[in-house]
Amino acid sequence: MDTKALRQKILDLAIRGKLVPQDPNDEPAEVLLERIREQKQQMFKEGKLKKKDIKNDTIIFKGEDNLHYEKFQDGTVKCIEDEIPFEVPEGWAWCKLNDIYNFIDYRGATPTKITNGIPLVTAKNVKSGYIDYTIDDYISEEEFKERQQRGISKKGDILFTTEAPLGNAALADMEKFSAGQRLITFQQYGSKNELINYVMLMFILSDFFQQQLYVNKTGSTVAGIKAAILKTLWIPVPPYNEQLRISNTLKSAINLIDSISKNKEILSTSISNTKSKILDLAIRGKIVPQDPNDEPASVLLERIRAEKEELIKQGKIKRDKKESVIFKGDDNSYYGIHLPDSWNWASLREIALSISDGSHNPPPNNGSGIPLLSAANINDNSILMNEISRWITNEEWKIENQRTNIEVGDVLLTIVGSIGRSAVVQNNNHFALLRSVAVIKPCLINPLYLMHIVQSPQIQKWLTDNSKGTAQKGIYLNALSLMIIPIPPLAEQARIVEHIHIAYKHLDLISNALL
Repeated sequence: MDTKALRQKILDLAIRGKLVPQDPNDEPAEVLLERIREQKQQMFKEGKLKKKDIKNDTIIFKGEDNLHYEKFQDGTVKCIEDEIPFEVPEGWAWCKLNDIYNFIDYRGATPTKITNGIPLVTAKNVKSGYIDYTIDDYISEEEFKERQQRGISKKGDILFTTEAPLGNAALADMEKFSAGQRLITFQQYGSKNELINYVMLMFILSDFFQQQLYVNKTGSTVAGIKAAILKTLWIPVPPYNEQLRISNTLKSAINLIDSISKNKEILSTSISNTKSKILDLAIRGKIVPQDPNDEPASVLLERIRAEKEELIKQGKIKRDKKESVIFKGDDNSYYGIHLPDSWNWASLREIALSISDGSHNPPPNNGSGIPLLSAANINDNSILMNEISRWITNEEWKIENQRTNIEVGDVLLTIVGSIGRSAVVQNNNHFALLRSVAVIKPCLINPLYLMHIVQSPQIQKWLTDNSKGTAQKGIYLNALSLMIIPIPPLAEQARIVEHIHIAYKHLDLISNALL
């Protein structure tokens, strides 16, 4: 179940007047809006609003012909039927956001932050529908009083993020706080609340309103919206009694969706932990029983060394002058793991024909040709060939492939940025790699076993501990080649792979059912 899509569907029904039935006895929204206009005028007379706050006010109404019109302050009237986003039920009314909310805007008023005092709620605290009260910044009581000159954000007001990110909104539920950078407070006019802010908040979070933000946003790197534009965005207003019904229904539905979403997260975490436990058992030799008739791993390692010697004689691979042989000591232990008697430890360089990485100097992207894969294209157990953003020519690929020589059965491992994801090449499709991905060519080792064992929590920790860099972590090939791998008999490797495949298949069925 896609809970995000379900939430938006419910909000779409609500904003279109299809979530609860209408009652013809409800006071029409246009009467409610008239009272809001009166309160706004009263605030102007009392000096709580300035001339600029009301100079562009208009009245939107339906004429006798059932078309929408807008009346301006000079008395002129314009038909705006073509501008109305969609039809709403009888008794509802369309308006602009500034018609129903006073904007308290503290953007550009950078506060002096202190370690304690009045909580400063900033855009990073305002999420979609709730506020994260991990407050890091505070302001003094004196500065709080100075900031009140622009208006006082109150409990129950709507806090709206104007950029980084754009469009998050939530109800303030603190008694005393100051709204900080990149936030605008939407506050009802006057002392009488004519709207249910929870309902209007949900309307603001709907796809309809968020799409208006997207169409009117400014900036490319950081999207934002100007207050002058924000004030003119459309929002429908139901009768007050219908707002009550919508509020009750929405709260029940959203609470149920949140509960489902939370349970999905718990189950998803449990599935991830189960997979990790399976790999933990696999690396310890406890996932399948040992068979005394299997050829021991020590014999397999001797055959690997013999195979590599033969390939060296044939000139197909070069001798690794630093290669050494790991022998079984009394404890037979690495990573705090004691292996079964038929198993052995070996370094990655000992069991691989070669370990190389992708191109350090990729050619310019030409939009077609041979796919050029980065770490983003490597998921655990799969290669994402349908998410390619860079390509190289066939001639460039031939040059690049002389070094990496990617073949079926090679193990790909991400080594820069998001380190440790691994997959096995399953077909002969041509592709090249960026330096963020290493190519490991196993010799007489089941590549699927190697792929899975690299994903075990012990080896993932080793990869993290041995990575270098500050801005972006990476692991050098020389260090990678020293990574110690537990080697079971070849027949047991196949049984381990099969057992993991069956277990993962069942777990993935559960995961897919959550979507």
